Amino acid sequence: MSYSLIFPGQGSQEVGMGKDIRDAFKTADVIFQRADEALSFPLSKIIFEGPEEELRRTAYTQPAILTASIAVFSVLEELAGEPLRPAFLAGHSLGEYTALVAGGSLSLEDGVRLVHLRGKLMQEAVPEGKGAMAAILGLDANSVSEVCAAVAPATECQPANFNSPGQIVISGETEFVQKAMALAKEKGAKKTVPLNVSAPFHSRLMRPVADQLLAAFEQCSWKSPSAPVVSNARALPVSEVKDIQDALFHQTYMPVLWDSSVNWMADSGTDTFFEIGPGTVLGALVKKCRKGLTAHSCGVLEDLEKISSLLKEMM
Repeated sequence: MSYSLIFPGQGSQEVGMGKDIRDAFKTADVIFQRADEALSFPLSKIIFEGPEEELRRTAYTQPAILTASIAVFSVLEELAGEPLRPAFLAGHSLGEYTALVAGGSLSLEDGVRLVHLRGKLMQEAVPEGKGAMAAILGLDANSVSEVCAAVAPATECQPANFNSPGQIVISGETEFVQKAMALAKEKGAKKTVPLNVSAPFHSRLMRPVADQLLAAFEQCSWKSPSAPVVSNARALPVSEVKDIQDALFHQTYMPVLWDSSVNWMADSGTDTFFEIGPGTVLGALVKKCRKGLTAHSCGVLEDLEKISSLLKEMM
């Protein structure tokens, strides 16, 4: 069996993330400095000092999480003494871009500039209050899809994240998301939770963002990654540059197939997942996706020694 590396998406951020690792390792400090220089503003100051409202702005959140995650990844490689060789790389939404940076498909500089733009475009795509997202707990994927189709026949509301069995996020126009939440409760959902997000991510309202990102891709230098990246939109690995760009384009406005992605990696031999970056959300989801899988999270200084040792054992 083998291991895969997974990278968190938006929502895992917190003020001060990565600071303990930055203070302890020059390698991490360099990553934060490079991000600041690439963006021409002090992203690291926002990450380490906040305020939280600023860090939660999508245009800052996305490069912040990518940078903090790559800082951890770089230190793990330093401790290993050689490049990490996972079977697969994957990330949740924004995390797919982080996975591509970790795999050398994109430079850190191109990565942070791209997701800074992505966040800005997503924020601007829909007027405030016009879009919403909500988590539907306790209904299966087919039932949630049927609920969305019933209340929003023109896809004004649609499934956005298939995170794990019984945890699905919907996204779209606020009015229709609210109707879907009500119908989901009638259909037996245990709980519906409005999400505190700034835009309806992974919905058809993000299609104009996908078109603009496609143009921005041309300004970046791309390579094939060191390991296949399992794409959100297809739950299948991509390695060629054209396929990577196509997957990122579709990911912008299509659902994140996280449950299927985890199961595909498991079917392909991965039994251990290492979540690299802030938070522990993905590790918890992995365990819900399939019994018997092992997941470790590494986002703070105290995790590094243990995770580094485990990775060395698997190299």
